[in-house]
Amino acid sequence: MTAYFSSLNPTALWNAAPGGLAQGLIWGIMALGVYLTFRVLNFADLTCDGSLALGGAVAVMGILKGYNPEVVLLLSFCAGVLAGLVTGFLHTTLGIPEILAGILTQISLYSINLNIMGKANQAVPVGQVTVHFTSNIRYLAQTIALTLVVDVFIIIVYYYFLGTELGSAIRATGINPNMSRANGINTNKMKVLALMFSNGLIALSGGILSEYQGFADVKMGQGAIVIGLAAVIIGEVLCRAIVGDRQNFAVRLAFTVIGAIVYYFVYVFVLWLKFPADDMKLLTAIVVAVFLAAPYLQEQRTSSFAGLKKRNARLAKAEANGQNQTPEET
Repeated sequence: MTAYFSSLNPTALWNAAPGGLAQGLIWGIMALGVYLTFRVLNFADLTCDGSLALGGAVAVMGILKGYNPEVVLLLSFCAGVLAGLVTGFLHTTLGIPEILAGILTQISLYSINLNIMGKANQAVPVGQVTVHFTSNIRYLAQTIALTLVVDVFIIIVYYYFLGTELGSAIRATGINPNMSRANGINTNKMKVLALMFSNGLIALSGGILSEYQGFADVKMGQGAIVIGLAAVIIGEVLCRAIVGDRQNFAVRLAFTVIGAIVYYFVYVFVLWLKFPADDMKLLTAIVVAVFLAAPYLQEQRTSSFAGLKKRNARLAKAEANGQNQTPEET
């Protein structure tokens, strides 16, 4: 045990922290896309595993064909929009359940990504092309700053878009589709639009990630939905703990990105502890389960008979000490 702890180098953890921050910000873009379908639309969309890899494949092939980095990322976003359109079409027009529609699109995107790249993975020729997002330690600060600007810009657009009439219709569709239809809202159209925008952001994240890591792989999106949900759940728990009830929509979006950063810091920390890399998916599932269970367990603790007994005991003690303390104050 002593030998194990002595082998851990704090300097290595400090050096790995900027990379974790950069990846957290990149995956934060994907988490914002997941938030739209998972929380706003109340739609269980599993397309994201395929659309993330789609964005990476389009970005790398665009770079290899000589397109500008800005154009490449725009193409990644548009490719994700098309992926979301397919899922929306399968669900709204063909009547396929939402989960199955996402799975069908995800599976088909595996073959599509293979056809786009021509093989299972493609690398960006280092030193031959210029990219804005890189894991090169000399330009890592620039990558972090640029990714942060992208995250803030998306949050601003998100916030003001969902405040428009169209955005309000999307939110109403997620809250109560039956009442929305009764008020003349085309809920199928709102679902398709939300899926298109969501998967566009996810594919954009995949494009940026492929530039950052220097390659695209057909399996790079495997488990992306779990990471996205982890970011959303961690962000919500932290937001509730730090901000409490004084939270608006912009704050919740910001904490979604913070959730992705926290997740990747945990990831870096666990790797620093020399846990096997093969166990990282298990760790992700455990982290998500803990943060999902925390609000429920806290509510159960405060609303249970044991919690009521403790509050009554505190009240009785306060009265015995001559304090006029009401149940609300406890």
